[in-house]
Amino acid sequence: MKGMPPVSDELSYVKWFRNAAPYINNHKGKTFVLMFGGDALHDPNFANIVHDIVLLQSLGVRLVLIHGARPQIEERLALRGTTPRFHKNVRLTDESVIHAVKDAVGSIRSDIEAMFSTGIANSPMHGARIKVCGGNFVAAKPIGVIDGVDHERTGEVRKVHAESIKQLLDDGNIVLLSPIGYSGTGEVFNLHVEDLAVSASVALRADKLVVLSSQNGLHDEDGQLVRQCNLAQAKSCIAEQRLRHAVVGACEAGVPRSHIISYSEDGALLRELFTREGCGTLVSQDPYESLRPAKLDDIPGILALLQPLEDQGVLVKRSRELLENDVNKFFVIELDGLIIGCAALYHYDGSDQAELACITVHPDYREGSRGERLLEHIESLAKREGFSRLFVLTTRTAHWFQERGFNAEALANLPQQKQALYNYQRNSKAFIKPL
Repeated sequence: MKGMPPVSDELSYVKWFRNAAPYINNHKGKTFVLMFGGDALHDPNFANIVHDIVLLQSLGVRLVLIHGARPQIEERLALRGTTPRFHKNVRLTDESVIHAVKDAVGSIRSDIEAMFSTGIANSPMHGARIKVCGGNFVAAKPIGVIDGVDHERTGEVRKVHAESIKQLLDDGNIVLLSPIGYSGTGEVFNLHVEDLAVSASVALRADKLVVLSSQNGLHDEDGQLVRQCNLAQAKSCIAEQRLRHAVVGACEAGVPRSHIISYSEDGALLRELFTREGCGTLVSQDPYESLRPAKLDDIPGILALLQPLEDQGVLVKRSRELLENDVNKFFVIELDGLIIGCAALYHYDGSDQAELACITVHPDYREGSRGERLLEHIESLAKREGFSRLFVLTTRTAHWFQERGFNAEALANLPQQKQALYNYQRNSKAFIKPL
């Protein structure tokens, strides 16, 4: 039919939607804090971000949005002819500056609320009826005098009134927080948006802090994007200091996961939250991807991983019962609940050789050196257990093992027990690596 997308595109969409189902179920009812600086509001992609935020709420995610205002404040100070003043990269906020802050924040809030009020037909917002709420939910106090410099109306978070925010979330609202706080004496203080995001995430016991940045994430020394890392690794990554402070600070204070994504990349928010690979950086308290001993609960995942290769004759068929009996010999790589790799280490009585078996990585995840990681783990374990050689039988992947130090050997050089079990119909080749 004219105008209809190709069937292949439709099937790809169906596959993506099915793969997203575990994330949809997992995110429902969770509290996410989304932080973005004032520069994000100037980006042409921000309207798409609003649409994706609405979709998140439609899927049952409880959302708190925290916006910055640095460029907007700078613009207003320039119009007033006021020269910005800083001390150790912290803005000094006198009476003239706080007026610019309040002006910028009020304008930004109005713009954001207007964007969430759009509901014209044929738009992603049609029928959404989004309610955006705010209020004096942040108590603040002055930073005070540092190195003899009075910071005046520059403040820090004293308390986030979490219960009031939670009540609004319970009623189906999106809560919008601005980088200002209020004191018991009725003063207004200028806050760092990153500090506010960390404080709010902790006070709300948020499940995630998502930072939308001009950067697409943290990077290593070679400039490559770091897809996921723990706290220690995040601290060594290359990033703008405030950006790293937000994600690391939140995780250190108890937020399970923090994300950094680009506000310029269309669909980045959905890709990061609803796909396993994501598109930014995930910082977690615990490793996001782990290599660990297999458990009985992993058997279905291991079977799903091995079956395609067994059907192709690459691996020997193993029944569920056999895998359950041998589960203590297996190690798996788990990526966000999915078993994407496995390998096994078999012992033979009286032999100085151990066998590497079933080393497999899911086809979608073979670009990340996970096979090498499994091999290194098995080698290290075999060494610790006193074996001097590691052998493998293979029909299709001889070169992969040879490139990693394995040498072709005669079957007679294998342990007697293995020789007795050898399947001559498969005609597998033997390779041995000294440890």
